[in-house]
Amino acid sequence: KAENRALHERLGKRQLRLTVVERRRLAVLAQKLGRKVLGEVASIASPDTLLRWYRELVARKYDGSDVRGPGRPRKPGEIVELVVKMAEENPTWGYTRIKGALWNLGLKVGRTTIQRILEDRGIEPAPERGKRMSWKTFIKVHLGAITAADFFTVETVSMFGMIRYYVFFVIDIGSRKVEVAGITHSPCGQWMEQVARNLLDAESGFLRGKTCIILDRDPLYTKAFRGALEGAGVKVKRIPPRSPDLNAFAERFVQTIKNECLDRIVPLGEEHLRQVVREYMVHYHGERNHQGLGNALIEPMMPANLNGQVRRRKRLGGLLNFYHRVAA
Repeated sequence: KAENRALHERLGKRQLRLTVVERRRLAVLAQKLGRKVLGEVASIASPDTLLRWYRELVARKYDGSDVRGPGRPRKPGEIVELVVKMAEENPTWGYTRIKGALWNLGLKVGRTTIQRILEDRGIEPAPERGKRMSWKTFIKVHLGAITAADFFTVETVSMFGMIRYYVFFVIDIGSRKVEVAGITHSPCGQWMEQVARNLLDAESGFLRGKTCIILDRDPLYTKAFRGALEGAGVKVKRIPPRSPDLNAFAERFVQTIKNECLDRIVPLGEEHLRQVVREYMVHYHGERNHQGLGNALIEPMMPANLNGQVRRRKRLGGLLNFYHRVAA
């Protein structure tokens, strides 16, 4: 926003004229952002104008221009979608590289045609696409070596009234394993430093072999805490403020443990809370199916006798259940 304001100050009252390609590119981005976000960031044109450009871009696709008038016939839709797919999945591929990949598939498409297809879809050339990596791609590339961390709070009942406890956890995004690293009612910098030492322990530390951890901007992630992680070779990736979607795996775990367990009980003090969390974590790793893992268990048991009797294993008085077959 500051860069845009500085640019407008330099331009003064002169109107910035956009090319057709630039309008298409902005129109595609505008549709993804939506009117609410556009109202905060759009400066070259109003949100209504940007969305109108997108409607016109969509209308052009169905106005029949592809089948009328003289000129070279358009490429089949399948080839167009394949060109777009290759460009989106390979940010560093230029027009010539995409042309070669299509040739490998027995498709002969000219470099200029590929350029036109991408410009029509508002996709930038390779030098611009290659400078950025989407957050989704970053996560996929680093699966198995990347973790995320977060806090959630739980209100407990004690003889002194309601006391709020902070639960700090780390999740391995690849395996979905979770380590509850600490529970306290008064988190501080020294406590966080001790948590970091536990996570980095050479023998049993949860962050052994990990190279990256995603953190939000919570002030409890002190400079000393982040320094301890960086010193052990774990790169700290801090997400922008007020961006929970960029730490979605950790946020999802918080929602899961609260919906399935913590919102259904009344913790009676710290010890009771710790017991509840321990029981849930055993259930989470060995008895709960995870959609992100193909609806499988994180730590499956040995194959049971398919003819064995079905039994119900109860935790927390039947709040958590697991059905299994007993050995013959």
